Amino acid sequence: MAKRILSCAVTGGAPVTGRNPNVPVTPREIADSAIEAAGAGAAIVHLHARDPDTRAGSMRLDLFQEIVGRIRDASIDVIINLSTGDGAMFAPDQDNPMLAGPGSNMCTALERVRHVVDLKPEICSLDFNTMWFRTRAFVNSPEMISEMAAMIYEAGVTPELEIFDTGDLHLAKHLMSTGAIRTPAFFQIVLGASYGASASTETMLYMRNLLPPGMEWAAFGIGRDEFPMVAQAMILGGHSRVGFEDNLWLAAGELAPSNAALVEKAVRIMRDVGCEPATPAEARQILGLPAKR
Repeated sequence: MAKRILSCAVTGGAPVTGRNPNVPVTPREIADSAIEAAGAGAAIVHLHARDPDTRAGSMRLDLFQEIVGRIRDASIDVIINLSTGDGAMFAPDQDNPMLAGPGSNMCTALERVRHVVDLKPEICSLDFNTMWFRTRAFVNSPEMISEMAAMIYEAGVTPELEIFDTGDLHLAKHLMSTGAIRTPAFFQIVLGASYGASASTETMLYMRNLLPPGMEWAAFGIGRDEFPMVAQAMILGGHSRVGFEDNLWLAAGELAPSNAALVEKAVRIMRDVGCEPATPAEARQILGLPAKR
């Protein structure tokens, strides 16, 4: 069977609304859920932090330190992927749209990658999208992306390029031409986000075909599109991801009890279409990462 990488996005940074009480919040819960997902077949765990008191997404370094420390101390091999998506949100003030209103969290490139520089995971996300997400905009300028990328590479970390639409992909290729983004690169195609690329076979195929030659890529769907897009990515030769960041449901009307349950279902789908989940060691080889020390 073809070896494909399965990632698990453990918690995300969106507000926890109570729709699924199983979403991990505290550093211990997030780390334990990541370890369980790895045991179920995820080669990569993609991590955000949450404030234990407010349950909201957080950029606090101490929270990331505890999450990563707990995972590294566990007796399981998994590739850690830290998010750098926080710090790009802009909500225009209703009275003066020139100003940032409630919900904005725009910050410097250094603040957005501080935890990556400190903790040096094997991978971190690097968003290329500037887009509306419901009532707020996410802003990632070419200058911001380039500055973040320079610090990520300096830390010895490999960026996973997050692509929400075709314009993001064209921007990534432009930054490759300037040397700001190194090649070969690992692309993650995000499908089904509000006002981003739709989750469909046609969209995934089109975006895959726009990738520069020789690049590893993954794709995933949001919400009800999560599992269909796992199957589609496998069929088209890519990798994929699942997890509570993207989807709260195991099936229609059935809340997922854990990230591990989402991973287990994805593994069954992968095997049904002739693929086998890569181990962390195999994933490192596929992505050109150094062997685990």
